[in-house]
Amino acid sequence: MNIPFPAAFAKRVTEDPFLGKELLEALDSKPPVSVRFHPIKQASELEIAASVPWCDRAFYLKERPSFTLDPLFHAGSYYPQEAGSMVLATVLNALNLPENPRILDLCAAPGGKSTLIASFLKNEGLLVSNEVIQPRARILKENLTKWGFTNTVVTNNDPKDFERLPHFFNAIVVDAPCSGEGMFRKDTKARQEWSEENVQLCAARQKRIVMDVWDSLLPGGFLIYSTCTFNPTENEDTVSWFLNELGAELLPMSLSDSMQAGRNEIGNYCIPGITESEGFYIAVLQKSDDSIGKNRFTRKNDFHWQKDLLDLGNFSNLENITVFNWNDKLLALPKGQEDAMLHVQSQLRLQKMGTTLGEIARKGVIPNEELALNPFLLNYSGKIEVELKQALSYLHGDTFSLSGKQGFQLITFQKEPLGWVKHLGNRFNNLYPKEWRIRMNVD
Repeated sequence: MNIPFPAAFAKRVTEDPFLGKELLEALDSKPPVSVRFHPIKQASELEIAASVPWCDRAFYLKERPSFTLDPLFHAGSYYPQEAGSMVLATVLNALNLPENPRILDLCAAPGGKSTLIASFLKNEGLLVSNEVIQPRARILKENLTKWGFTNTVVTNNDPKDFERLPHFFNAIVVDAPCSGEGMFRKDTKARQEWSEENVQLCAARQKRIVMDVWDSLLPGGFLIYSTCTFNPTENEDTVSWFLNELGAELLPMSLSDSMQAGRNEIGNYCIPGITESEGFYIAVLQKSDDSIGKNRFTRKNDFHWQKDLLDLGNFSNLENITVFNWNDKLLALPKGQEDAMLHVQSQLRLQKMGTTLGEIARKGVIPNEELALNPFLLNYSGKIEVELKQALSYLHGDTFSLSGKQGFQLITFQKEPLGWVKHLGNRFNNLYPKEWRIRMNVD
């Protein structure tokens, strides 16, 4: 049985001609389930109901499966994501971005929009994904690692910290913390926590977040603002405030026919009952290019690294990357983005930079999970293909009888890498990260 809507919310929606009681009926119905497939990795055999029309390789599912019990989910072959938020793909494709753009996903956890942006960039340019709350930043790092692109950095900073990167990004995505009205269908806790006071608090916080990061946007660059809520206070009114305070220009977007233009044509909505989604609002602002915009940064000289320290030919494809030794960890950074990445590292608190290939140990290099899950770099012949039961046991952190040559071997399921083992002949050491392991019973 659904928990009743907050009375003030129900009254406001019913009396709002833009929404109406039909929204309440839709929010009490079963939410759609949607996923977005990786552009390169093996597609999982999920039961697809229909495609998501505004995003490539995105689909609605007939029902929600147990993602935890699908090894390809852990391999980063797809990402479960709310369909409405995937409209970001259409927006990004519509923007006049330069070659190799630098994009910031400011409020990025758990990683849905960041993995979408990474696919859009096609391993070119630079993506900085940030999350201020540390436990959520670790989840963000995990999901971006599994998605497996080299041109990504994960940071754990307050938006105000980005003032250290003035005129740095061509686009900034702010999926702002909000009152969560779009969560009412699947999360009854969101209904219990909603209040008019919280709406006002969220609007104030949204303004602070954007103002804190605005100087990091290059003149002529784009700020993509979104929420999962329906009220004008956090959406149209807040965007109007940005336009007045910042002198920015609102860009009209041509989106799917099922998406509604916002009140006074400010932004666009995915509204449950009209659009097959849980609820989403998005607007695009362009920064004035009146001032001279430069990618202003100089690389610090206090990094302890050496280029091409070790031949990693046994593990990785080194084409188009530069290898750095950073505290005895070998990092792969895309050529052309090294200075920008290292500058970000010098200014912010990092969780991840590029792809960690391995760690230098006394007897050689121990390969890292990030390398195993990066389809652009991995070039390793030592593979052991396992069936479903073995794959789940491996992801659970178990050891079991396993044929194969001694040494570092890559465990694959349906030819998609899951991670490493060190095969010792009669047994193996399971190198799958402990913090990622499946905790439920897989027998």
